[in-house]
Amino acid sequence: MNKNKKFLLLTVLAVFSLVLAACGFGGDSSDNSSSSDGKKDSGSKAKEINLAITSEPPNLHPGLASDTTSSAILTNVFEGLVVVDTEGNPTKGMAEDWSISDDKKTYTFKLRDAKWSNGDAVVAGDFEYAWKWALNPENLSQYASIFYPIKGAQAYNEGGGSADAVGIKAEDDKTLVVTLENPTPYFLELTGFKTYLPVNQKVAEANTEWYAEADENFVTNGAYKFSDWKHSASIVLTKNEDYWDASNVDVDTVNISMVEKEATVATKFKGGELDFIGAPFQTVDLNAIDGFKKDGSLKIKDEASIYWYKFNTKDKIMSNANIRKALTLAIDRQKLIDNVTKGEQKPALGMVPLTVPGFEEDRGFFKDNDVDGAKAALEAGMKELNIKDPKDIKVNISYNTSEGHAAIAQFIQEEWSKKLGISSQLDNSEWQVYLEKLKTGDYQVGRMGWVADYIDAYTFLEMYDTAKNGNNQTGWENAQYKDLLNKSVAEVDEAKRLDYLKQAEAIAMTELPVAPIYYYTHLSVVKEGIENLDRNPTGDIHLKYVKIK
Repeated sequence: MNKNKKFLLLTVLAVFSLVLAACGFGGDSSDNSSSSDGKKDSGSKAKEINLAITSEPPNLHPGLASDTTSSAILTNVFEGLVVVDTEGNPTKGMAEDWSISDDKKTYTFKLRDAKWSNGDAVVAGDFEYAWKWALNPENLSQYASIFYPIKGAQAYNEGGGSADAVGIKAEDDKTLVVTLENPTPYFLELTGFKTYLPVNQKVAEANTEWYAEADENFVTNGAYKFSDWKHSASIVLTKNEDYWDASNVDVDTVNISMVEKEATVATKFKGGELDFIGAPFQTVDLNAIDGFKKDGSLKIKDEASIYWYKFNTKDKIMSNANIRKALTLAIDRQKLIDNVTKGEQKPALGMVPLTVPGFEEDRGFFKDNDVDGAKAALEAGMKELNIKDPKDIKVNISYNTSEGHAAIAQFIQEEWSKKLGISSQLDNSEWQVYLEKLKTGDYQVGRMGWVADYIDAYTFLEMYDTAKNGNNQTGWENAQYKDLLNKSVAEVDEAKRLDYLKQAEAIAMTELPVAPIYYYTHLSVVKEGIENLDRNPTGDIHLKYVKIK
């Protein structure tokens, strides 16, 4: 994933069981004999799956969404030029073919015959419109930098260029030509990311709030479309019969309830009311993990994502690098994993997960649970800040409402107290409120997850290139760090490029705008008889692949 990409995620607004019952959720989905449009199918039963998300999606405009909850919905009601499959391979989506120039800077996409849910043809101009809309600085897209590989994109987004100079051009209704600043090995994969999804230009220009309700204005082009949206309670998606590959979409209806508490989700799964638990929807309750392990239903898979604590470097205490270092080194990550998260995660001792090619080895930035190093850094930081006693350091740990995030925060709170003598307060907020706190700098230390937007180290480093980056949120920036990232972008020799990225990571791990906690594993449980409900390496689940026996 906050690019917040691909951000990792989650939480909001408890939903009462009466509300869920009224929405028709729960029970054995195979017993429902109605089709997605409410009519009887001849000789067949409609197929449903029941899922849960933690909260109301913060934003369902592809150009504005920055979180994984919103992405879980968007990637199933819209489709980009490509779809990244469960193995991480870009497969044909709205583009039925493409070609890449010899210098690897020009991509020409040929669009297939496809329709929007209102019957309009999906045209290349819809992609040009959507991408340039997100780049327009007036629209404040937090993920605008995801387009920066494109020629002129950064200049336009930062106010120094024009939309016409951006290398995105619909040559005709079926041809989209994209020109890059430099060869970008992961660009094709990028075109499957949520911010690269198309928007129906005619609808969006006629109604700027087209994405606010599940009505005739919310026009989509993916495998599913909105049937119902009860804000803060539920979403119902139904199969889009006008989707180009509808004949291969097996599930007719997707019922998505909004359930804040992981424990409630686990109970509903065990009771047959839900068919799946796992990101990017809801997460597996920490207290249920042992039981799911015991009965063999828990799936654990390494993934390219990280759980970290961000430091607000504009805060008086957190502006000190030694204080940030002390807080980072004092955490016993392996103990946290063994006793709290229990998901076979790996201690994070750097910013780039070990699953990313070229970064498989520990880079040796610091040791896990380095208490002596933490105490030495604390002493140095207190001297620099003219603080006499660790008790005078007050830390506020912010997180979005979740039993899991709360348990992690409580563990770290105790670590800092016992090892450093620092007191801290816990501050939890509902998901949308929490995102706003990070965005405005209304925090000291805040948790966040990050799932790779594409499988490359750059996705974990790029967000900290400047303090203005919408996914940074720490206020930290470093000119040498930014220069190394710029060099990596222009470098065609892969070994040199990796070296630039590793040098940049080393700078960040010296100044520590973030404290890496652990590299995620993906934990999930799925009802027997449901197949292909798998997350791809960039954190998405494409429900179009799901099959029900």
